[in-house]
Amino acid sequence: MGLLAPARHEVLVSLGRSAPGDGGIFEFSSQLAQRIVAAAPTWRANRGVGFTFHMRPELQGLFGADVGYLPLMPLHRLVHRTPRSFSLWHSTHQMNKSLPPAGCTRRLVTIHDLNYLYDHSRLSTWRHHRRMRALLRRSDHVATVSHHSAGDIRRSLGWRGPLEVIHNGARNFASAPRRPLQGWAEGDARNTRPFLFHLSRMSPSKNPAAIVELARAWPEMLFVLCGPSGRDSCALRDAVRLPNVQVHLGIDDAQKAWAYAHCAGFLFPSLTEGFGLPPIEAMHFGKPVFLARRTSLPEIGGEVADYFDDFGPATMRRVVEAGLARARDPAHAEAVRRHAARFNWDKTAAAYLGLYERLLGLRAGGGDPQAPAPVPAALGAPG
Repeated sequence: MGLLAPARHEVLVSLGRSAPGDGGIFEFSSQLAQRIVAAAPTWRANRGVGFTFHMRPELQGLFGADVGYLPLMPLHRLVHRTPRSFSLWHSTHQMNKSLPPAGCTRRLVTIHDLNYLYDHSRLSTWRHHRRMRALLRRSDHVATVSHHSAGDIRRSLGWRGPLEVIHNGARNFASAPRRPLQGWAEGDARNTRPFLFHLSRMSPSKNPAAIVELARAWPEMLFVLCGPSGRDSCALRDAVRLPNVQVHLGIDDAQKAWAYAHCAGFLFPSLTEGFGLPPIEAMHFGKPVFLARRTSLPEIGGEVADYFDDFGPATMRRVVEAGLARARDPAHAEAVRRHAARFNWDKTAAAYLGLYERLLGLRAGGGDPQAPAPVPAALGAPG
């Protein structure tokens, strides 16, 4: 797959090395890309704007034929010359090490978080600061996913240029197909036992150790931890030998939907988040959500979530028990669903297309649809 015929304005959207299975970064990039594709024919016909995706060679063509594709090459870290000129470059995440194409003067980067600030390692912070400041020197405009991250960017990197907060969306699995987790066949007596659910890659920053200690101190409650199969998640699975803890790795969307639908509540005591997609996914089911009062999570969870101010098992249990009691009120579940509905990928993509429009100097409105068409659920990217 290559470049389409030139348009009056060309936009190059770079996913870097992001690929399916990379978690929240690829979820963001692919959800945005799918909606750009839905809008692309109208934008080309009515506005003379063409879109090209800059991504790994093996992913060329992933989003269909209405957009162009430019293979990501290692050389693009040093010099990036393209077959045609581009009016706008958008790097969809800060880990993208490719340079903007030569000659492009409108350069946008989405910075999801500066979680390294909370690593407490001076060397790590210095290294990341150095790389991020180099990134900003080759950017004209910054977008980020939360006001918390925006504050970090202003304070820690000294960015004084244009900065926009565009909240992520979150997929709604409430009407999606469901399939039980392994060992939870429909009709199994264990299906009647309440459980608390956690979903992450289970790295130390996600704080799964706090959930394990809570489980150790609360043997009457069942805890189900799920996530992709990786070094951290496999190590936790192999280390934990508690009868009330289950670890399921490599689950698919149908199993994830089943777990959201059947859990008593969702635990997410993460220490550092730029946004946090799983809590909103759980809220689409009206489930009580329990978050760490850290980084962006209070902004995302709002008043409908319950918060851990410390991670002592006794304190966490009191917070969860109080939240589960509050969740018995049907009105609370409805308030949780309304809150989740605020985070919508169509709205997110429409905001980015509006930003593209301004950066390209196009007149807003004029009868041309700005918002991309909704994407069918079947096209959803892996979470």
